[in-house]
Amino acid sequence: MSHRYRAVGWNPQKLAYDRTIALAVTSGLGIAAAGTAVLNPAATLETILLRSTALTALVLLHAVLSIGPLCRLDRRLLPLLYNRRHLGVTMFLVAAAHGVLAIVQFHAGGDAHPLVSLLTTSRDWSSAERFPFQIAGALALGVLVVMAATSHDFWLRTLTAPVWKTLHMGVYVAYAAIVVHVAFGALQSEAPPAAAWLLGVGIVWLATLHTLAAHREARNDRSVPAGVSWVDAGPAAAIPDGRARIVCAAGERIAVFRYGTQVSAVSNVCQHQNGPLGEGKIVGGCIVCPWHGFEYRPDTGASPPPFTEAVPTFRTRIVDGRVFVDPRPLSPGTWIEPARLEP
Repeated sequence: MSHRYRAVGWNPQKLAYDRTIALAVTSGLGIAAAGTAVLNPAATLETILLRSTALTALVLLHAVLSIGPLCRLDRRLLPLLYNRRHLGVTMFLVAAAHGVLAIVQFHAGGDAHPLVSLLTTSRDWSSAERFPFQIAGALALGVLVVMAATSHDFWLRTLTAPVWKTLHMGVYVAYAAIVVHVAFGALQSEAPPAAAWLLGVGIVWLATLHTLAAHREARNDRSVPAGVSWVDAGPAAAIPDGRARIVCAAGERIAVFRYGTQVSAVSNVCQHQNGPLGEGKIVGGCIVCPWHGFEYRPDTGASPPPFTEAVPTFRTRIVDGRVFVDPRPLSPGTWIEPARLEP
């Protein structure tokens, strides 16, 4: 957290996760290479490596983009989100290998610099047969370079969470560029368009997941009209002990936690990566963010010393067994006496 900077420590869970990723990527590369060799017996080793890295990177990218909406739909998948950055960096490494192989195979050894050759080989943007699809691939790889280089808490803390989050939303720009790269590349290739078919299935898969997740989030975001002084968050007894109910008021999500006979409300947005605090639970007297384990006191919204993160708090009260929340946020770290249930 914020106490001091230190290198990432790989705990047993992360080590197991990384071993699984390594095994999956190695297996994927092997399967893709074998499939390419079978479908195109005349393919050279360079071509086999080029296509196997392309297919593997494409599958990994779809896996990365699927984790977010899947976790919105099923909280049991939240452990996948905890290590998503590892999977993203792995996908970048495979994509970078594909990019290097492509430059060496198609643009090295000529009179022009390989990058100059890449940018000037074709400029016919109006023809599907001569569309410069490699430029779209280079654009996607450039975006992924920036994202991989900043995939560390040092940059998250330096850039601040909102800026870092906006920067990493660039993955969708990279995805759009990859769609163009693969689609036009398949049109100009004599090999079976396996990547194009895979991309089509992936687009439908991601569109379905994001639509379902957005529909669920929209239901949860039915905001209380502005000007309402106290928001009804429902019966206190309906909130599981140590858990929260999320309400939306004044355009902000509020996590209302019950712990024992006490009820407190804090902003739903974690200061680390904007994770949903209301989907976490209270452990040892602190709200634990389900994404990366950042902790906050429910009555102050502040992290326990020596850490310094803090989120806004909200006043609460209980009337006839129902919890009401004042939608006006207080300054991050402001102590508010919890509302208390009658025995």
